Amino acid sequence: MNDERTDGRHLLTIGRLADYAGVTIKAVRVYHDRGLLPEPPRDSSGYRRYGAEHAIQLVKIRTLAEAGVPLARIGELLAAGREQFTAAIDEIDRGLRERAEQIRRARHRLAQLHDGDRLFVSAEVADYLGQLREIGVSERTVLLERDLWIMMRSVAPGQAAAWIADKVAAVADPEFRSLYLDYDAAFGWSPDDPRLPAIAERTRQWFAAQESDTETGPPPDPTATRLAATTTTASSPAWARIAELARHRT
Repeated sequence: MNDERTDGRHLLTIGRLADYAGVTIKAVRVYHDRGLLPEPPRDSSGYRRYGAEHAIQLVKIRTLAEAGVPLARIGELLAAGREQFTAAIDEIDRGLRERAEQIRRARHRLAQLHDGDRLFVSAEVADYLGQLREIGVSERTVLLERDLWIMMRSVAPGQAAAWIADKVAAVADPEFRSLYLDYDAAFGWSPDDPRLPAIAERTRQWFAAQESDTETGPPPDPTATRLAATTTTASSPAWARIAELARHRT
C-alpha cells in the first residue's frame, strides 16, 4: 500500500501538496496559521494528509496572493459572493494603484539621491555646483555652498533665483574662477598667513570691476557677488580675514 494513503481521500503529505500548488511548505503552514487552509488531523504515523479539496483551496489562496491581495483579505474573498468579490477586488485594486504611485514617487526621490545636490536645491543651483566641481573646487567647499543655498532657498526664495543668475555669470569669468580656487586653497590657512593680503586685493579689484562695468548691462547684485566670492567666512578664519582685508584696503 502507498505510504501516503490513509482513507482514499487524503493522499498527500504537506510536501507533495506544496509541490502541486507551487508554494513552499512554509507558506502552507502560514496559511494554516491564518485560518485560510483547513489543517487535517494527523494519521496514525503522526503525519498530516491532504486531499484534493486542500489542493484546490491552496491554489486559490496562491492565486489571490500573487495578484496582490493581502493575506488579511484572502479569507474574505474566498467566502464572498460574486458581487462582494468584485467590490472587494476593486477596493484592493485602488489600494494597489495608490501604493504604486507612492512607490513611483519614492523611486523618483531615490533617483535624485544619485545627485544629492538636486534633492535639496533648485536645478540651476545644482548645475552651478556642478560647474564648481568641474573647475576643481574641493567637495568641502562645494558642500558649504550647497548648504548656504539650502538656507537661502528657505529664507529668501525670490532673491535666491536672482542670486543664482549672478553666481552663474560670475563663474563664467576666468578671473573669478581663479580667485575662487585660491579661496578654496586658503580655507585652512592661518589668518596671519602672508598670502592672504594678495588674495584680498584681487578680491577687491574684482568687485570694483563688476561695479564699474556698464557695457554688459546692470551690475550683479552685490550681495550675491560677495556670496559667490566668499561663501561663508564663518567656516574659515582665513576667509574671514580675506573679507576684512578686502573691505579695508591698506
